[in-house]
Amino acid sequence: MSNQAVEVEILGKLTRVNCPAGQEESLLQAAKRLDDRLKEMTSKTKVTNEVQLLTIAALNFCYELETRDNDSEQTQSLMFERMEKLNASLGDALSKVKQGQQ
Repeated sequence: MSNQAVEVEILGKLTRVNCPAGQEESLLQAAKRLDDRLKEMTSKTKVTNEVQLLTIAALNFCYELETRDNDSEQTQSLMFERMEKLNASLGDALSKVKQGQQ
């Protein structure tokens, strides 16, 4: 699959970014999300230094991803526990059915 050059605008500056073919729309949406977040942070914090803004935004996004990963792992663990309990219950029920047939 070839890469496609896509132009994105972040904080009023255009940047060309290589992107896998077919993923252009996702990249544009991600760039818009980043731009919106940076503009929101600028108005809330009054920080105008782009490096600081980008650093804070990167940390916020990483924190959100980490939180989602942790939530996902907890959900996965709970599902595994439930499946184990269900498996044990089904095993018990099948044992009783087999004993009743003998």
